[in-house]
Amino acid sequence: MLVVLSDTHRTDGTGLVGAAADAVDDADLVLHAGDFTTEPVLDAFHDTAADLRAVYGNRDSDAVSDRLPEATTLSYAGVRIAATHRQRGGTTGLAMFGRERGADLVVSGHTHRPVVDEEGDVTLLNPGSHADPRGARQSFAVLEPTGDGLAGRLTTVDGEAFERFEIENE
Repeated sequence: MLVVLSDTHRTDGTGLVGAAADAVDDADLVLHAGDFTTEPVLDAFHDTAADLRAVYGNRDSDAVSDRLPEATTLSYAGVRIAATHRQRGGTTGLAMFGRERGADLVVSGHTHRPVVDEEGDVTLLNPGSHADPRGARQSFAVLEPTGDGLAGRLTTVDGEAFERFEIENE
């Protein structure tokens, strides 16, 4: 299982509670789309997640951004995933970023609002924020392998799945 998080905005600890904490405990991979804010938060995620992949965000300290890339690309269950905190140009810019990297899925953060958007051949995913939702629900995303790719869901920290989506591998 892949768990996707973003926008933690803390000075210490992970801010993980409820279903988010349980999901990270069960995940074989955690992808964080930036804005840990401080190095102790990044270290707490490294201590908590079995395997953490992450990018830095615009609010991360120099100590965090020195340790993380601005963008990364990885594969999970045959699905190519490109991640960045934010991309100028909105959904069009994110879709172009994904196409440049040959991605099926683009993960981003920054807005603190959970959303899934299909932009042609690229699916855009913002998991929202599990710790600092700023008017939205406290949320994260869970993606599980299927025979054809990934079945995903946006989930609240209370465990309510409020949007489901699928991404086919190529």
